[in-house]
Amino acid sequence: MAITDINTYAHLSEDDVAELGRELDAMRRRIEADRGERDAKYLRRTITAQRIVEAAGRLVLWNNKTRSEWVVGTALLAAAKIIENMELGHNVMHGQWDWMNDPEVHSSSWEWDMVCASPDWKHSHNVVHHKYTNVWGMDEDLGYQVIRVTRDEPWNPKHLGGPFINVFLAATFEWGIALHDLHLADLASGKRSWADAKPEVMPFLHKVRRQLAKDYALFPALSGRRAGRTLTGNLTANLARNLWAYVVIFCGHFPDGAEKFTLESIENETPGQWYLRQMLGTANFRAGRVMAFMSGNLCYQIEHHLFPDLPSNRYAEMSREIRDLCERYDLPYTTGSLPRQYWQSLRTIWKLSLPDRFLTATADDAPETASERRFSVPAVGDRGGKMRRGLKTAIAEARRSRKELTPQVR
Repeated sequence: MAITDINTYAHLSEDDVAELGRELDAMRRRIEADRGERDAKYLRRTITAQRIVEAAGRLVLWNNKTRSEWVVGTALLAAAKIIENMELGHNVMHGQWDWMNDPEVHSSSWEWDMVCASPDWKHSHNVVHHKYTNVWGMDEDLGYQVIRVTRDEPWNPKHLGGPFINVFLAATFEWGIALHDLHLADLASGKRSWADAKPEVMPFLHKVRRQLAKDYALFPALSGRRAGRTLTGNLTANLARNLWAYVVIFCGHFPDGAEKFTLESIENETPGQWYLRQMLGTANFRAGRVMAFMSGNLCYQIEHHLFPDLPSNRYAEMSREIRDLCERYDLPYTTGSLPRQYWQSLRTIWKLSLPDRFLTATADDAPETASERRFSVPAVGDRGGKMRRGLKTAIAEARRSRKELTPQVR
């Protein structure tokens, strides 16, 4: 099942893990000391560009008379919403720009263009998800409580609907993000009182009212006779933003190699082990400059989880150092093309919607779920009894051993 001893799984000693932590701490201090005007310029230019694109999209939709004008206006608005959501909202609320002491781009004051109220998201994402990344029983982003993505979650007949729920979640991703930290099921069942839930639910309802009024009442009304076309343009732009955010997030958390962990694994967790868990629990996808920008630089999900509050425009340069660290410590650096990473995530969702008796891989050595017990297969030939150099080598040797043993088992 999930990893219970991260040092053993990574084939690293306590000293190795501690040294890894010190190297990453040094990287953080170096980036923090180097933050300055070029980073601030990047942020200001991003804000200016996003506002120009949104204004252009709104203007075209306001007076759209033809199908092509509708398409152009909707595409511009969708792009603006994606930039605001990914490169601005997500990263600003992580505190990446708090060092500027600018109230406009401070994590305590930013409110983004989606139905999820920022205080709720900052709790579920910054506090819970990033602290307990992929820890089964703690990280509620593991399948968002509606999709089975690890064999540590016992199969239930409701999981048969996983592939269909996944499609619905993709289209309504902003709503899924907004609702999953509110625990409305506990409120409906009586496990949670209205008095306890009200401080969280009311800001959400106020935010929903404001977003619905803006996108589906105010701007359509300003278009007069073309209100219906503007409304569908806004709806389509929100759908495009939801689908893109969903794909980016799933490609960073659910491809093969994004490992899961037990509560036992984080008992007395050291700083080095926390870093190691982030490296093993997340995945990147390859992207050029434009795609990286449109993804909020979350194509560098490993770097983001290591340093969630450092400026996103630094992730590309940091990725080269992280790759070098992975080579030196013989750790996998999980990455691939966007289609490949998404296909692996999708395959996991489809596969784990079925009862475990239909699955062929073991619970400790499956593409989506592994533990230190995956290395219990006896070594073959002159590798017997030798200590492996690191995790990447260990995985490669275990795969070779299984291939060599297969004919004997048959």
